[in-house]
Amino acid sequence: MNDPIAPLRHFVVQATQLAGREMGEAQRRAALRPLLAQLIADDTWLPDWAAQPHPEHYQQYLLHCDPLERFSVVSFVWGPGQRTPVHDHTVWGLIGMLRGAETGQRYARNALGTVVPQGAPQRLERGEIEAVSPSIGDIHVVANALADRASISIHVYGANIGAVARHVYEPGTDRVKDFVSGYACAQVPNLWDRSRAVRASLGGARP
Repeated sequence: MNDPIAPLRHFVVQATQLAGREMGEAQRRAALRPLLAQLIADDTWLPDWAAQPHPEHYQQYLLHCDPLERFSVVSFVWGPGQRTPVHDHTVWGLIGMLRGAETGQRYARNALGTVVPQGAPQRLERGEIEAVSPSIGDIHVVANALADRASISIHVYGANIGAVARHVYEPGTDRVKDFVSGYACAQVPNLWDRSRAVRASLGGARP
């Protein structure tokens, strides 16, 4: 029985099992990385409504939030030429490229508290994964690497990222502004309606 959303449901189940285990952040990220790699190996599971770009700014669609807010899964959709401000997350995260490509430039505070670039920009291609965290580098700017079409990345964060108090930075200064991202959708995928598959196993029976 065709079940397009099954890869996302499988990821959520495994991530929920991991969330209930005692482990350090680095170990948790390492355990989730191959699961995210499996999820982004195919893009047919992503609902169409969670893949729609906005003409003026990037979109953040909630795909799942753990009931205890231990992790969340979102799709980021970038229209051509769109980019974030320089921002942080305050929690760990994994970013997996599902469609297209994106570029990222990391930043850090120097001894004067000024936010400055760290290293060269990096390009994330389809199927590749990078990590962010206050423990390894949490400030960056991200942009669609493609000028002619949308790019989509799947992000897993160690909190309900749309409700986390975060920060936007003005490069070359010590100016910081608080923000909370929220989400660009009023719905989430229904992962749990497996009635068609169960019905098929019973020979199609229904009342």
